[in-house]
Amino acid sequence: MTMTSILTNSAAMAALQTLRSINTNMEEVQNRISSGYRVETAADNAAYWSIATTMRSDNAALSTVQDALGLGAAKVDTSYAGMSSAIDVVSEIKAKLVAAREPGVDKTKINKELTELKNQLASAAESASFSGENWLYNDSTTPAGTKSIVASFNRSTNGTVSVSTLDYNTAASILIDTKDATKGQLTKAVGVTQPNGTTTATATYHLIAVAGGTAPSGSDLVELTSSTSYDDIEGMIKAVDAILSNLTDSASTLGAITSRIDMQENFVANLMDVIDKGVGRLVDADMNEESTRLKALQTQQQLGIQALSIANTNSENILRLFQQ
Repeated sequence: MTMTSILTNSAAMAALQTLRSINTNMEEVQNRISSGYRVETAADNAAYWSIATTMRSDNAALSTVQDALGLGAAKVDTSYAGMSSAIDVVSEIKAKLVAAREPGVDKTKINKELTELKNQLASAAESASFSGENWLYNDSTTPAGTKSIVASFNRSTNGTVSVSTLDYNTAASILIDTKDATKGQLTKAVGVTQPNGTTTATATYHLIAVAGGTAPSGSDLVELTSSTSYDDIEGMIKAVDAILSNLTDSASTLGAITSRIDMQENFVANLMDVIDKGVGRLVDADMNEESTRLKALQTQQQLGIQALSIANTNSENILRLFQQ
């Protein structure tokens, strides 16, 4: 037999405890709906919160890598544009030298054209600068050396992080070095074998003489005078063709780096999307599920209030026992 007491209302206490639990659950669901997160703080789920926080930090680092790749791509594109222009001009110089090989041609007039073409080469090399870096022109006593482009941010399985770079040695692309002629594709000496009457002889040529630089010993500048022999012109053509071949190789390398940067940019962008998606699966709230839970909890809350109201009226019923 259940005892009826006016001091202790067990039914009301049970109903109140249930209502408190429902209100707590409702507050949790409402927070998820308002924030969009199932795991917003470490208290919600320490493991998932830790993973999500770390991966968000890594994604911020990858965003910086994207910027670095964009800057690197701009530098490579600028260098490639300058190199491509240089190839066109050197091809034109070779054509002019071939024209000078024809009997009866005014070599001094052709040399004037060669002079202007060389000036264009110098202008193109010096102008190929982006963000203070020039991979085609060096006027410092220090060689341009190897340039590095930040390519990726890595986290190993043991949690250590590292940064990978894409490296390019500018020794293959420097066209003009005003301090050391031997380090410039257009200023260094090129050795060839040329005709010498009925035999052959070795000769050395360089295309551009730089101010402040010293032409290699025993070399001759690619230039024409009225007395330039056909044998020397053929030697110059061979030297210019060798220079053109070197420039073509350098342009191919720059083109390959451009392609690599494009692929890496796409990979980093996709990786950031995948990380965002993975973090979302861990900590984002499912709005369909949360809205359904909220509706159910609202119903439970109404029922809980009703139950508490009924439990509170039980004590009032005791008064009827004392009514006459």
